[in-house]
Amino acid sequence: MGRSGAGEGMTENTKNIAIIGAGFTGLSAAYDLLRAGQRVTIFEADERAGGLAQGFKEPYWDWSVEKFYHHWFASDRHILALIEELGWRDQVVFLRPYTVMYYQGKFYPFDSILQAALFPGLGWGLDKVRFGLVGLYLRLTSNWRALEQTTVDAWMRHWAGDRVYELMWQPLMVGKFGENYAAQVNMAWMWARIKARTTRLGTFKGGFQAFADRFAQRLVEMGATLRFATTVESITSAENRKLQIKTATSLQEYDQVLVTLSPNALSRLNNQLPRSYLRGLLQLKSMGAVVLILALKHQLSTKGYYWYNIPKSAGFPFLALVEHTNYLSPNYFGGDHIVYCGDYLENDHEYFQLSQDELMERFIPALQRINPNFRRDWIKNVWLFRTAYAQPVPLINHSQNIPEIQTPIPGLFFASMSQVYPWDRGTNFAVEIGRRAAQLMMKRPV
Repeated sequence: MGRSGAGEGMTENTKNIAIIGAGFTGLSAAYDLLRAGQRVTIFEADERAGGLAQGFKEPYWDWSVEKFYHHWFASDRHILALIEELGWRDQVVFLRPYTVMYYQGKFYPFDSILQAALFPGLGWGLDKVRFGLVGLYLRLTSNWRALEQTTVDAWMRHWAGDRVYELMWQPLMVGKFGENYAAQVNMAWMWARIKARTTRLGTFKGGFQAFADRFAQRLVEMGATLRFATTVESITSAENRKLQIKTATSLQEYDQVLVTLSPNALSRLNNQLPRSYLRGLLQLKSMGAVVLILALKHQLSTKGYYWYNIPKSAGFPFLALVEHTNYLSPNYFGGDHIVYCGDYLENDHEYFQLSQDELMERFIPALQRINPNFRRDWIKNVWLFRTAYAQPVPLINHSQNIPEIQTPIPGLFFASMSQVYPWDRGTNFAVEIGRRAAQLMMKRPV
């Protein structure tokens, strides 16, 4: 996609800016920079915009399916405000699907106060009272900095009790961060997760890819250059205070560059970063993700359950099972029933090496546990997606370890999901940090 109206409204104060990555962070930053009259070029290694929220679409589907399951919460004010600015609020839909919790071989609804009260795992005594009081406190407090000084494991055991923690929260921590990090994640992460989430979940008509494509086209209409299928090989400082971006086919100079990739990617792109900043980048921990998506002939959950929270101790080969078409109608997908089998894993886990067929052999028995009538011939199609950078791991006092958006290299900026802390990763906070980075870039003289 090229530029239209290039040069219009440009002045001597106009900066020539490059953004690396066309995910929601890069697109949002570009939007504000273009509105401020800057010249913007976006480099994206993939062939489409969207980043981790990117989707794919079969010819007979009306909507796309996200490669890694996504939705918005009703409290996601940054992305919803942006969509309002773009004039597309009528394209956002909010629905209330059902989330269930596993207990002693059965799944129980668990996404409202009433359902939590009826959940049999906590009984009817002190444990249920402590669970309720802890949840209420975390909803009401805003003092997350005190919470980041201790771990989820220690805080929950103290205030909720060992039994409540081990039944309700520990399975989430182990599933999300693995055995190595589960007991090390700080309590501010859990606070943010409980504080911001709602039972109503939102999406964009046509899927997240429809929004990303439409947003990218709007940026082109505003004057941006989008270079898809273009991998940036390096970013180096030139003697004229410019930054040089090297790709396989070009070497171009820019006044400023914003990198929206992972901390490891930034460390590889620029070898001039001071050792202290580089060390900080490389010390940041994160989990990868492996997602197997199936298109089925029949509904998997006959009760209409959307999101299954599954403890690893129950013997399932994945953390979450999400029946997308118990949230959105199968009619959007040509009658297919779409099911995600997903897990957060360290990058050396065998799931990053196993083939799609090998993973299917691991997962099919688990699907039969969900629905004993499930058979292999229900499967119409399968897709496998993996990423090494999916979930930052916030340790004790993590706020002290977050890299500055403005790097020590003049003109080089960095905005990633590792910096949205204490909030959890997602498109809402990707928008927030992208727009925050744009504001910092406009304040800095060339």
